[in-house]
Amino acid sequence: MGRVLATTPLIPAQLGLQAVLASSMAGRSEWVERLAGGAYAPLHLLPAALEAAGDGTLSGTIGGVFDADMAAAVVAKLPGGYALVPVNAAGVTVHERPIWDASRRLFDVVLDGYEADPALMLTDAAGASALHDTLACEAHLGLAADCLGAANAALDLTVEYMKMRRQFDRPIAMFQALKHRAADMKTQVAVAEALLWSGVRDAQAPVTASAAAKTLAAEVFAFVTEEAIQLHGGIGLTEEHPIHRFMKRAMLNLQLCGSPDLWNERVGREALALR
Repeated sequence: MGRVLATTPLIPAQLGLQAVLASSMAGRSEWVERLAGGAYAPLHLLPAALEAAGDGTLSGTIGGVFDADMAAAVVAKLPGGYALVPVNAAGVTVHERPIWDASRRLFDVVLDGYEADPALMLTDAAGASALHDTLACEAHLGLAADCLGAANAALDLTVEYMKMRRQFDRPIAMFQALKHRAADMKTQVAVAEALLWSGVRDAQAPVTASAAAKTLAAEVFAFVTEEAIQLHGGIGLTEEHPIHRFMKRAMLNLQLCGSPDLWNERVGREALALR
């Protein structure tokens, strides 16, 4: 789906469904049926900043919810555990967040005195950590796949352009310096793909391993699109060129489910602790 910059919010929808399936809520079967029938209950992919008042109501922002205006509810990590938050409930409003990536729509779900419904709690506070780790691994691997599909498409687009664009009466794909840059792009994509498939095959991989795969894939995606813009020359610098859509998606993917700075530090500390 990354190859075609699909606008469908498949990853957050799948994560929301997985959270409901893993829950012990009394109405789980009803919600599974609703979601299977086309209802949309996504998981947010940016941090939530929520505070509980003395009366137990919640206020704050659940960030990074794709296409929240179409959602029946949002799966969110509340102070008391994971829960379904209906977007039409009292104290819940949805605000679109303007973003650079035109292939997707991102929303903030704002809570103002929202009272969580006990019947919609997916886990308690004690069970939230285990569910978070399960969902986080799936989210990172899904985003890594999106990044690498798009990176491959951007690289293919660039190589085709280099075969067509001529200078000094030769295709620029024949210039050794440009061949080396394209080879560097392909090599980095291949390394990130190997790490992704290693994570997919290891069901016991920790969250940091999946996060490392996503972080590398997102950084490679950003590198490929930046190189692609340069290799397209003047036309690549115009915002209307298709390569810019890939670059903008890369910039957003870098931040989803934790920035590279966050995960590079955590993975590095884990690696040092093992020595």
